[in-house]
Amino acid sequence: MHELLRKFRDVAFSVSLIVVFVLIINVSIVHLEWKYIGLFLIGSLLVFVGLSVFLVGVDLGITPIGQHMGKVITKSNRKWILAVGCFVLGFIISFAEPSLIILGQQVKRVTEGIIGNYLLIAVVSLGIGLLVSIAAIRIVTGFSIKKLFIILYSIIFVLAFFVSNEFLAITFDASGATTGSLTVPFLLALTVGIAAIKTKQGSAEEDSFVLLGLASAGAIISTLVLGLFIDTFNLGSGGVIEPLEKSIFQTLLAEALNVGLSFMPIILIFVVIQIFKFRFNRKASLRIIKGMVYSFIGLTLFMTGVNGGFMAVGREVGTYLNLNVPDFVVFIVGFILGMLVILAEPAVYVLTRQIEDVTSGSIKRFMVVIALSIGNGIAIGLSMVRIMNPGVEIWHFLLPGYIIALTLCIFAPKIFVGIAFDSGGVASGPLTATFMLAFCQGIATGTGGTATLLDGFGMITMVALMPFITLQTLGLIYKYKLRKHQPQEE
Repeated sequence: MHELLRKFRDVAFSVSLIVVFVLIINVSIVHLEWKYIGLFLIGSLLVFVGLSVFLVGVDLGITPIGQHMGKVITKSNRKWILAVGCFVLGFIISFAEPSLIILGQQVKRVTEGIIGNYLLIAVVSLGIGLLVSIAAIRIVTGFSIKKLFIILYSIIFVLAFFVSNEFLAITFDASGATTGSLTVPFLLALTVGIAAIKTKQGSAEEDSFVLLGLASAGAIISTLVLGLFIDTFNLGSGGVIEPLEKSIFQTLLAEALNVGLSFMPIILIFVVIQIFKFRFNRKASLRIIKGMVYSFIGLTLFMTGVNGGFMAVGREVGTYLNLNVPDFVVFIVGFILGMLVILAEPAVYVLTRQIEDVTSGSIKRFMVVIALSIGNGIAIGLSMVRIMNPGVEIWHFLLPGYIIALTLCIFAPKIFVGIAFDSGGVASGPLTATFMLAFCQGIATGTGGTATLLDGFGMITMVALMPFITLQTLGLIYKYKLRKHQPQEE
């Protein structure tokens, strides 16, 4: 109960910032209809309760399973067992990720069926599984993470020349969406379990991160490979946006079904664990079952709040702003919203807490959160610039952005490289993929063009990119301060 109250306190602060800012915009500029404000307030309450309960469930259920599986598959000391086990776990958990399922449905509608939702989900999950497997082998062999990132993103840059700008945005967005509410806590825990075997060599702390960053690169590569076999330059007109005014009860039932299907693979993994000799004891098993129930209820309420209230307001605010205020005001509002939304993302809580735990408090959670918040604000602001200026294309930001990020990884401390690339995945969670996506589509409506889901693609890409730069920059500052104080200590 104490842990739940602590989660309520932390989440209340983050969600209230978004609510207060949106209400201020509404009173001073937008003046939305009361039905939208009502839906938004109900959605905010569901987000608050759901996120708090979900985070408690992660601690009780999902994290122990991930850590246990990481330790189990490394006990054999056989690399092929580690590789196969991680590939299967990575594929299963990615295939079940709610954010990826939602994105797959959007892509199918946007491309008018040219890219099927299950095709995209399967391709992305294959890339995730492959790179989770490679990441695990990297941990036990000690291969340089900096060299691996340079190799992977060099491959990505080459493949990117053969697809359209629209497909490139979809590709990077798929990478961000797959590291969502379910995938992040499980893969982070799996990484800690695998890295624990290297404690004696003193590298477990550094190797407790990076897996999410590598998994995201795997999703990009596999989706770009898919683009080589389809005509990415004729993906359709952009589809049709579905009505946002759905009842909360209708949304609750739909989300309960989606979340229930998403949890099936984790339940299957737990059952397999219990059947074989590496089972949990009775007390731990009951605790995990309790945690999974909490996670299911919490994530269902959270997704209901996001899809039932936040999206409608995001769309309306975006549309009104671009029709009635100067461009620089739209940029400022997007920047502030980006900073605030990141504070309410479920996976951000999971990652930043693990960073502080694994580093024994030497890397403070609030420093990482501040860096993520600033980076997310810049990402949303730049997305506003791209949407309002048709001549600006996504690669104008991605190419220099990734060049800067890969250059920084040469000089930044190893642990910050891993944290930065993992943070790119957690920043693009369900709030960003729904509320901010709707906000961007509203901005696109205001430009006088056709408001389609296609206009929103690329925003998640920017959100996933900025932490690579801001967190590694934080690492350089941390490295400089550490060197500065070392002579004084001697």
